[in-house]
Amino acid sequence: MYQIKRQTTRSLQSRFSKKINGLPNRKGNALLGDPRRTERLIKIAKERAAKPSYSLPQCFDSKAELKAAYHFYDNPCINREAILRSHYLATQERLNQENIVLAVSDTTEVDYSHHQSKQGLGYLNDLDHHGFLLHSTLVVTPSKVPLGLLEQQIIYRDEEDFGKRHNRKKRPIEEKESYKWLESLEAVAETQKNHPDVLIVNVADRESDIYDYFVRAKELDNQAVLIRGAWNRCIEDDQNYLWEYIESQDDAGTLLVEIPRKPRQAVRTAELSIRYGHVILKPPKHRAKEHLPKVEIEVVLAREDNPPLGVEAVEWLLLTTVSVDSFDDAIERVHWYACRWLIETYHKVLKSGCKIESRQIEAAESLERYLAVDSVVAWRVLGLTMQSRETPDMPCDTFLDKPEWQALACYSLKISIPPTKPLTLQQATLWIAKLGGFIGRKGDGYPGVTVIWRGLQRLNDITEAWYIFNSF
Repeated sequence: MYQIKRQTTRSLQSRFSKKINGLPNRKGNALLGDPRRTERLIKIAKERAAKPSYSLPQCFDSKAELKAAYHFYDNPCINREAILRSHYLATQERLNQENIVLAVSDTTEVDYSHHQSKQGLGYLNDLDHHGFLLHSTLVVTPSKVPLGLLEQQIIYRDEEDFGKRHNRKKRPIEEKESYKWLESLEAVAETQKNHPDVLIVNVADRESDIYDYFVRAKELDNQAVLIRGAWNRCIEDDQNYLWEYIESQDDAGTLLVEIPRKPRQAVRTAELSIRYGHVILKPPKHRAKEHLPKVEIEVVLAREDNPPLGVEAVEWLLLTTVSVDSFDDAIERVHWYACRWLIETYHKVLKSGCKIESRQIEAAESLERYLAVDSVVAWRVLGLTMQSRETPDMPCDTFLDKPEWQALACYSLKISIPPTKPLTLQQATLWIAKLGGFIGRKGDGYPGVTVIWRGLQRLNDITEAWYIFNSF
């Protein structure tokens, strides 16, 4: 079991003292086999970051630059992992400034059924829909600041396997789609090994409730995990089953948790009752011949006993290898799980902000390269949105170049001479959001990712115009 290392107070601004746009740099972190490819990647990434929702023809003013971008995406010598390498390394540098970070993982479908060519694509829910599954692991702080991607997988479903779901229990875990969770776990464990002073906790939803996941975490030097349970597993206890055991524990107290917005349901606050305990899980009975080990696990049940009328009650059964010795520990684990929604927001930015499903790039490998660039762009949008809430007074030049924040100030304040010092991140983010349609009325709360990505695109046009009129 992990013993928690309590968070100490550090300067939030010191974590982000360097540029954190996360884009490939000129130091060679993106090893593409040729420095000219790296230079091209830098140009493409900057254009995509400035115009996340735009198509490629809208991003590049000249036909030559557009043609070069298409050649980059179509180049078989360029590997998507090489494109992401610079960002992965930057993420690890940032997490090294923390005591505790959460590696939140989730899967989303990327649908390219509208493409005329299905070259290299797999099926999704049925044979009429084609694309791939994207499994991302995003590192966030317990205060919900995204530090960057740690790992990302693309999974294709072979049409020959369609309709064979009933055979899945007979296959080894390495041949199952659910193996993505173990690959993510192993990537985090490798990072944990290289950052021993940081507690990295894998956080995932119910799909990850796989017995092999717990066993593998134990094998990986007891890698810390926190997941939402899906199965009423057998345990070594008089109660016999997990749910019966945890419901028999005393109510330790209540906790207020903000529940993110859902379709036809606004953001709301839920009051959750908390129960916690310690159990030993038994291996699934149908896998008795495999002689799997038993697993010690901490259990926290967070349940909404009195939900609003017509609203589904919140009920989280959390399983974790991190010790839970008190009510405060249980509350902290619930707060960690509540950070998981950031990975859903990240995928939303990729789809709605970067519009990755709308791209008219036919070959699957080319789409992968395109997605690698936009995966970093999506994090930048999410990072700006969340960081401005956590450290509102930090200088905005951590995210924005000088022409950008100067143009933003001149446009927003209707002045001709720009300020000499960078704006605060909170002020810059608010003005960017207003460019994207945020009204900022009392009670509107913080601007979200949608108005931020819209505002960034308008800021790019404003910056270009401002630069033209001030480059004399």
